[in-house]
Amino acid sequence: MQMKIGIIGGGAAGMTAAVTASEMGHNVTILEHENRIGKKILLTGNGRCNLTNTDQALFHYHGQDPEFAAAVFKQCSYTDALSFFTRLGIYTKNKNGCLYPYSEQASAVLDVLRIALKNRGVRVITECNIQSVKKTDCFSITTDKEPYKFDKVIIAAGSKAAAQTGSDGSGYQLAKELGHHLIKPLPALVQLRSKEPYFKQLAGIRTTASLDILCDGEYTGTEYGELQLTNYGLSGIPIFQLSHIAAKALDLGQEVAVCIDFMPDMDSFHDICAYLQTRIRSCPEKTAEELLIGVLHKKLGQLLIRLCNIRPDCLVKNLTEKDVERISGLIKRFTVPITSTNSFKEAQVCSGGVDTAELKTTLESKLVDGLYFAGEIVDIHGDCGGYNLQWAWSSGIVAGRILS
Repeated sequence: MQMKIGIIGGGAAGMTAAVTASEMGHNVTILEHENRIGKKILLTGNGRCNLTNTDQALFHYHGQDPEFAAAVFKQCSYTDALSFFTRLGIYTKNKNGCLYPYSEQASAVLDVLRIALKNRGVRVITECNIQSVKKTDCFSITTDKEPYKFDKVIIAAGSKAAAQTGSDGSGYQLAKELGHHLIKPLPALVQLRSKEPYFKQLAGIRTTASLDILCDGEYTGTEYGELQLTNYGLSGIPIFQLSHIAAKALDLGQEVAVCIDFMPDMDSFHDICAYLQTRIRSCPEKTAEELLIGVLHKKLGQLLIRLCNIRPDCLVKNLTEKDVERISGLIKRFTVPITSTNSFKEAQVCSGGVDTAELKTTLESKLVDGLYFAGEIVDIHGDCGGYNLQWAWSSGIVAGRILS
């Protein structure tokens, strides 16, 4: 039986749901408050659109109940999503498990989705601000343009992250008005800020490091990769991966710190001590500030020497064993107190959202018959590497399979 389906939000999940529902034979309308659909897709993968990842281990997904994501993926796996896009015209390439369109153009993904919407007769209403959604015998949606009535509604309005793409958090209010509870939205995949004054000196440095995050002194996460030092704190993919832990802990009033191992290739503090002693013996006339040149970025090495209260012009042959131990300790365990994350504006996604305990695994509400949620508005988010788009595709397709 053909139904009138309204989809609030024309992002990745909303468009995927619209294509799916229209292929089920339904009359589909997308209501989008921006002047065009799919803006955020253009930013993904640095403009190349990392569609998904071949490694779909559940630990890449986060929320109050990550198992909810697993239940959705059983209905639409990453291979199912790939088949969906292959059918629409996207040929992919694999870069270390990250899958991109072969053209490496995010615009290609958006284009094939738009073409699919057009060819399947999906009506797209842009610059349409939702004022209310009410359910009686059908769904009545009031907007600043005209009222709409639908048999079923999918809310795929995104989160509060990257507001410049249209994600303003308005979907959260609609969810609450329809009786749903929210897990508090917080920035995720975002930079971490510190008040330490030395960051102005270190801004722009990139280095491979191993990172541990501590919340009230307890280790709660570990990442490895390219760390970026900024004038306000820490950035880079490993920081993004840990940021949702930091955001939640800070929101709870906990003390948060990141411990950095600047030489993860060396197994222990003692290995670094031995290595530095070898450098000292081989070039005893070097100064302390020259000791770490060729090991760490020059500015970083100078900072560590200064933090150890060692004069930069001190000859290394005059360094004591305790001096070498202090330097080694900072290389292996440089602790940065974190005071905040960057804002929702700088975040790539949000943690939190509609509580999955109030949703069936079909993404239909347990509270309101015929109401569905898809994408980032739900309390599921993923790591960097195509995981958030995979959640958007899978949740959109599953929500779009409205059969009755």
